[in-house]
Amino acid sequence: MSEVSGAESVLADDVVTVPVADVAEALSVPVSRVHQLVRDGQLLSLRRDGAVVVPADFLDADLGIIKGLSGTITVLRDGGYTDSAILRWLYADDESLPGTPVAALVAGRHKEVKRRAQAMAF
Repeated sequence: MSEVSGAESVLADDVVTVPVADVAEALSVPVSRVHQLVRDGQLLSLRRDGAVVVPADFLDADLGIIKGLSGTITVLRDGGYTDSAILRWLYADDESLPGTPVAALVAGRHKEVKRRAQAMAF
């Protein structure tokens, strides 16, 4: 299996990220499985200071990966969006939510986020 390289670092420096090894530990899976989750679109990663990391917002202590993230990623990838563009969109303020799409996902409003992603992608 090839290692994922991570999208370019498009997020603000104040967005907390977690190294892939720590994500693997939190999910109780091998690091190679985290790379597979990124390739499969269930997670997104990025490069920061030479390391591949995952935004901490994507993880929930009880559930693992936050609900609705993988579906949102799939819809946007199918619509031609790059991983960098998806990361930017997830962290961009949206007055209609209000807040950011990732904050809405964390709050459990994944259906709203997915509807917006579908409208953007098609």
